[in-house]
Amino acid sequence: MRKYLVPKKVSKAMNMDRIMIPREKAEAVQLLILDVDGVLTDGQIILTEQGEEIKSFHARDGHGLRMLMDEGIEVVFISGRRSKAVDCRARDLGVQEVHQGVRDKGPLCEKIIRERRLNKDQVCCVGDDLPDLPLFEKAGISFAVSDASAVMKDLADYVTSERGGYGAVREVCEIILESRGKVLLGLKQNTSLHTRT
Repeated sequence: MRKYLVPKKVSKAMNMDRIMIPREKAEAVQLLILDVDGVLTDGQIILTEQGEEIKSFHARDGHGLRMLMDEGIEVVFISGRRSKAVDCRARDLGVQEVHQGVRDKGPLCEKIIRERRLNKDQVCCVGDDLPDLPLFEKAGISFAVSDASAVMKDLADYVTSERGGYGAVREVCEIILESRGKVLLGLKQNTSLHTRT
């Protein structure tokens, strides 16, 4: 039974808060596994004449991941494609584990979870298309981005209001943190976290 996250304009007009995941589920999360193309990027594959891939990443997604990692949640990227840009982005964000060129994400996801001695309830994932289905099966909480394939949106626990590459990952990070009782305060150019009492 998936829950759609209410877009901010609709939420304000209807005086609703963003849909949250149950606090106990949010507090259990120790690992966030992300697909790359279509989740951290908009899914476009741009090639130079030399055959090199160019990818566009959203700065807000990166800041969301840093906030999540500051709270002790580990982040792992798993991609079906290979790109130097993904390695650069991971390094820039401090993401320690990146797997690229993975055709079947299920066994790898299982291995990552087993190595950390985690259970399903401690894992959250974000995907957009059928190759990410094994991630959904291994995770206790699954998110599909708003422009994901219809089948993935049907199978996800939650669907973001933002598109992949345009703030969907930031939205997921904020939902996890807010569901844990953290209040996100924008202070000029800094964003800090405070625990709700």
